[in-house]
Amino acid sequence: MSVFKKVRNTFRLLRSVDMNQLAKINQQIDLSEAMKTLGALDERQLNGLMKMLKTKRKKGQSDLPPIDGDFYNLDLKLSEEQRKLQMEVRNFMEDEVRPLINDHWNRAKFPFEIIEKFRKLNITGVPYEGYGCPKLPFLMEGIIAQEIARVDVSISTFFGVHSGLAMGSIYLCGSEEQKQEWLPKMQKLEKIGAFGLTEPNVGSGVAGGLESTCKFDGENWILNGQKKWIGNATFADVIVIWARDEDSNQVKGFLVKKENPGFKAEKMKDKMALRIVQNALITLENCKIPESDRLQNANSFKDTAKVLRMTRAGVAWQAVGCARGAYESALKYTRKREQFGRPIASYQLIQNHLVEMLSNLTAMQTLVFRLSEMQDAEMLSDEHASLAKVFCSMRTRDVVSRAREVMGGNGILLEYDVARFVADAEAIYSYEGTKEINSLIVGRAITGYSAFVS
Repeated sequence: MSVFKKVRNTFRLLRSVDMNQLAKINQQIDLSEAMKTLGALDERQLNGLMKMLKTKRKKGQSDLPPIDGDFYNLDLKLSEEQRKLQMEVRNFMEDEVRPLINDHWNRAKFPFEIIEKFRKLNITGVPYEGYGCPKLPFLMEGIIAQEIARVDVSISTFFGVHSGLAMGSIYLCGSEEQKQEWLPKMQKLEKIGAFGLTEPNVGSGVAGGLESTCKFDGENWILNGQKKWIGNATFADVIVIWARDEDSNQVKGFLVKKENPGFKAEKMKDKMALRIVQNALITLENCKIPESDRLQNANSFKDTAKVLRMTRAGVAWQAVGCARGAYESALKYTRKREQFGRPIASYQLIQNHLVEMLSNLTAMQTLVFRLSEMQDAEMLSDEHASLAKVFCSMRTRDVVSRAREVMGGNGILLEYDVARFVADAEAIYSYEGTKEINSLIVGRAITGYSAFVS
């Protein structure tokens, strides 16, 4: 380019520049450095930059509200310390778990590396007193279950089985010696627990139909039978096994260690849900358990039911977390995904789906919040926990279905997370009491008649 053309172009440029605006920009950035950076861009990069700068803000895209599934601000009911713990768990799940979870879910592998990191949160055995446990309200146990499930239901299940079912069985039904032996180590995640109640042929009918048996031979208890769907059991250090006493016909609980002769745990494969959870088929063949490892305060199924009542509330919170994760993922997606030149979040049909999802989620949140308040006030009954489990597991199904709907074909891809929530919601719907069984528990309470098969 000739000197004359350079001078002419420079003159035209100066005439088009707003010097006052240029001065303002110079106060915010180093213009000389910016010019050097622009000069180093190739044609493709320059074209892309100009396209971005020329793009006008689309209607509804300015000042977008934050993506937050707590529409009624229930978090404001938490104390400052409780809110801090909630955010610590959320940040941990976002930073440490989310980046690796889809890969492990796809391969049906458990990310053992997170156990050591979980330990630092000090959230295991939240509602228990002593033995190194925090002794926080049941409300916080629910909040924690929600925050973990908001990112991944499998990790929430691992945590619930260990901290709720296994530790809870020992806390409620164990002797003081058993509590001292196991709970401090389990609280620190130095020892991992599992809970064996469900059987291949017995699911909902465990109250009166356990096929696994136990018999005292004068020195040891001899256990025989099988347990199925037992989470954590492939690597747990202690498994709480429930079996029917051949002599008294009462249900008893035992602390079975993985090294006990006659104990075998086989990993269950080809699951479509909770793929990270290491479920096992347990076989007990003349498995010898000393009297010292029998749960000393578990003498009937009523004692087993105490544990289930306590943890069923946590499963309802888990359902809320699953729904919240799906809703927030879907909302985020619809604000970024464009069709016909606009974000799909700006279309009426999409907004209707989002509002339906939020309505279900908000109803679930208020229900479980009150449920935990009742639990902390020692007002919780079986029917209260069952109603929450029924409603939340059903509504979660609806929320994840709509989340998948608004995402179209991308809704079945793991990279967008919702496909995982859709699959895992099916497991929540069935475990810790099916919809039908929990409905009958509530029905018995409100009508005065038992509709269970005798």
